[in-house]
Amino acid sequence: MTAAPDGPAPFKIGFTLKAANGFDAEWLTPTVYGHDAEETAQRGAELLAAMKSKGLIDLTAKAAEYTRSQYKGSGANPGGGGAPKRFNGGKVERRDGGGQAAPKTAGDDCPHGRSLVSKANWTALFCDGPDGDKCEPLWKQKDGSFKANK
Repeated sequence: MTAAPDGPAPFKIGFTLKAANGFDAEWLTPTVYGHDAEETAQRGAELLAAMKSKGLIDLTAKAAEYTRSQYKGSGANPGGGGAPKRFNGGKVERRDGGGQAAPKTAGDDCPHGRSLVSKANWTALFCDGPDGDKCEPLWKQKDGSFKANK
């Protein structure tokens, strides 16, 4: 291996390791730098392997669980700020669709929860599940109920 060049490393890899798909899940965001793509990729692989073998990922989850158990605020939304939030497509969204609570719908077996979305000429309940695992939307009917278009 040759000596490392002088100066800052121009290549950077940032990782986001999330414990679950919700915005409130634990995140680890390690970053590595290198002077070329090969070096940066190698350092990234070494960092992730070391985080696993040294127990850093497990330790982070345990520390987050302990921190949550120490929270003394309201039980409605730890961290405050109104409605619960979720992370969707790189954006933080309110879980309730912007201020309106998603109504309970008879026969709805979506395990992910739903967000109410209203536009000028339609209203629907959309699944809050991860992309690729979303349940079918439920559309508001003239009688006020919601059902899937099948």
